Amino acid sequence: MIFQWLKSILPKGLFGRTVLILILPVIVIQLVVSVMFIQRHFDGVARQLTTSVALELRYLKQLLENAPGPVAADPRVGGMTRALGFELREIAPEALRDGEVQRFDDFTGKTVIRTLRRHLPGVRLIDLATDTRLVSLQLETARGAYEIRFERVRVSASNPHQLLVLMVGVSLIITLISFVFLKNQVRPIRQLARAAEAFGRGQNLDYKISGAAEVRQAGQAFLDMRDRIERQIEQRTLMLSGVSHDLRTPLTRLKLGLSLSGGEGAEEMIRDVDDMEQMLDEFLAFSRGDSLEQSRPVDLQELARQAVEEAPGGDGRITLEIGPGVAGAGPVLLRPNAVRRALGNLIGNALRHGTRCRLTLLAEPEQMILRVEDDGPGIPASFRARALRPFERLDQARNQNRSAGVGLGLAIATDIASSHGGALVLGDSADMGGLLAELRLPR
Repeated sequence: MIFQWLKSILPKGLFGRTVLILILPVIVIQLVVSVMFIQRHFDGVARQLTTSVALELRYLKQLLENAPGPVAADPRVGGMTRALGFELREIAPEALRDGEVQRFDDFTGKTVIRTLRRHLPGVRLIDLATDTRLVSLQLETARGAYEIRFERVRVSASNPHQLLVLMVGVSLIITLISFVFLKNQVRPIRQLARAAEAFGRGQNLDYKISGAAEVRQAGQAFLDMRDRIERQIEQRTLMLSGVSHDLRTPLTRLKLGLSLSGGEGAEEMIRDVDDMEQMLDEFLAFSRGDSLEQSRPVDLQELARQAVEEAPGGDGRITLEIGPGVAGAGPVLLRPNAVRRALGNLIGNALRHGTRCRLTLLAEPEQMILRVEDDGPGIPASFRARALRPFERLDQARNQNRSAGVGLGLAIATDIASSHGGALVLGDSADMGGLLAELRLPR
């Protein structure tokens, strides 16, 4: 339980964790040194100094009690107070008070007070706070009450905070230097993460290898991987484009021959040839995925209107709704042709399996949603994962006789959404009763 709580409050990023690893030992060392050295060492020094002064004060007390005449006229008392640096003043007995006056940040004050009371009988009030440079105490003797004052440096070290201040100051300087150093070390890792994230969304950010040897090695591996993937996509696209071009020629000749022959069943065969051309276009679109297209800022409202206008057979069957907050959302960085193709596939599926279609554009803090709904039979929840895979045709969910596709529409839309860092989510339309497909794109 405690471990989980600590894990929840610890920094999540590498920079924060590294700073914590650096600062935590420094704080622990300061605490240990403060307790072990300052407390013990300065207490020992204060105890020795105070014991010596207490012995001198006890001897002074004996002189005061044994003085044959007035204390002020006794040359021994005056000589001793001058030699030892004591200020002696006689006070009225009723002015005597008991207690200690000490500041809260006085590290050695308790040791001084405890030692004076142990070695100097008759001491009443010990004041260490009224004037921090002096020790003032009230002493009760057989000859009366006296106030004695002397310099504080005689009973404790003159600068008990010097080591602590020096240690804290040096630690802060080292921490600041380490902070700058760590920031420079973490920056290449963040740049590499941004470049990798952008590449996952189909964007190519300029990335310059920098940082430590391990970070440079990871950066070079990323660049090599990106180059291999781009070459593979380009080669695959060129190959499929060539195959598509080579297959279109015999299909065109076959269609022309069937049109000229006019034989029985020619119209059915021409429709089959048209279906083959459509399948070929879908294969090429799925394999290419518009990955070579560069991302740019796009107005999603205008893109949605274009998709509605370009939808075949959509006259009067498609409605477009703009949700709140979309107007102020601004442009979105994406590949417009790819998103238009994905949206066209979703609208085409909706019109093919239903009589009405509604396209809704919604804005959320971290993503934009293009929601396509229809009044068709929909797709059961148990079949939705299959529907997103390539070449899947759900006979139980949709009427296959009404579709000439090969099961690539949703797969293409899923691939395009993933390449932008988003997702395609299927569900049920609450009011239209058919399929709900949401194309979610990060902002």
